[in-house]
Amino acid sequence: MGTNGARPVRMQWWLLLGLSAGLLLVATATITTSVYEVPVLLAYMAASAQCAALPLVLLRPHPATVLQFAGVAMFSWSDTDTDGIWPLPVPVLVVLVLHIGLIGARCPWKEAVATWWASAFFCIVLVVADPLGRGLDHAEASLIIYATNSVLVLFGAILWSQRAAVHRELVSARRDVLLEQTQRALVEERGRIARELHDVVAHSMSVIHMQATSAAYRLPGLDPEARAEFSRIAADTRTTLREMRRLLAVLREETAGPELHPVPDLGGLGELAASARRGGIPVDVEVTGDLPSSALPDTVGLAAYRIVQESLSNVVRHAPGAATRVKVAASGTELLVEVVNGRPTGPARPIEEPQHPGHGLIGMRERARLAGGTMWTGPHSHGGYRVVARFPLPADSPAQRLPDVDQ
Repeated sequence: MGTNGARPVRMQWWLLLGLSAGLLLVATATITTSVYEVPVLLAYMAASAQCAALPLVLLRPHPATVLQFAGVAMFSWSDTDTDGIWPLPVPVLVVLVLHIGLIGARCPWKEAVATWWASAFFCIVLVVADPLGRGLDHAEASLIIYATNSVLVLFGAILWSQRAAVHRELVSARRDVLLEQTQRALVEERGRIARELHDVVAHSMSVIHMQATSAAYRLPGLDPEARAEFSRIAADTRTTLREMRRLLAVLREETAGPELHPVPDLGGLGELAASARRGGIPVDVEVTGDLPSSALPDTVGLAAYRIVQESLSNVVRHAPGAATRVKVAASGTELLVEVVNGRPTGPARPIEEPQHPGHGLIGMRERARLAGGTMWTGPHSHGGYRVVARFPLPADSPAQRLPDVDQ
């Protein structure tokens, strides 16, 4: 990081300015020696000061400007016949204008304008304090040419610099917005998961409450202590259900009671496939293994259903007309869910509202993780896209692990 507000420098800028400074050094020293008859030693010393200041601008703008002015002073006060372009011979003027342009591109615009004003004032001082007494009449043309060209280069460099700064700010703003939207999507997805988990747990707690409440009627001969224990279980269950419904109302930002409905599971795959077919997607559903919905944990069945649902929605949105295969296989220890679509056969449908890639995948991965599973997504080897999710199942029956899916 340079001082005086200069921005970080890339290596290609160092290489470009270093090479340019070397070429300008040779050209300036040669031209001033052969055309303007500046002594060789003085010409190379002054040209070295001027040209070395150019790459130094990238690191130390203020010392570089002082070094540039020193080189200009050595050329200007040399005892030579400059044929009406004193105090700035053509090669000296070119290097000085390039220096002002670099200042405009590297430094804040106020510093750049101040540096240009200082360079114009410095040229006037050189004329007034000339030890040879050549006077302002000899320098008028040179000063006008420098002022006109340098101010154009300066404002061009400032505009370029501001454009680059605005572009960087826009890129940073887009990145921040995308990150915020991604986080918001993750929070919303977690909220939906929490509401659906509420329905899962509420169902189980309702069953417990019913069993505890009816125990005295279903089990004759219970002693008083057992009756009291069942009564406490029923009361605790009612309290838990009230707390869960209150929490759900907070998640939904509402005061009314939650809308309860059955939790979807893999038993609804047929409806999902039919809905996708109505959207123009040929879907083939393959279910293997012993897969009664009642044998699956509710969280696993819900997560698997939502992953298939989101995968089919993505096919409808991004690969219209693509043939899609949904495979669900279960063993005693694992549930495998795989959705593979081929290449689209029609143009992608226009999206009416702004969409941002990756939010659906984020939600699917979050669901798989919360259900204790893993998920993999990526392009299919034969074209199209593949989504694979694996969920562990309670080992209620001896069975071999499902074969690995080629990823």
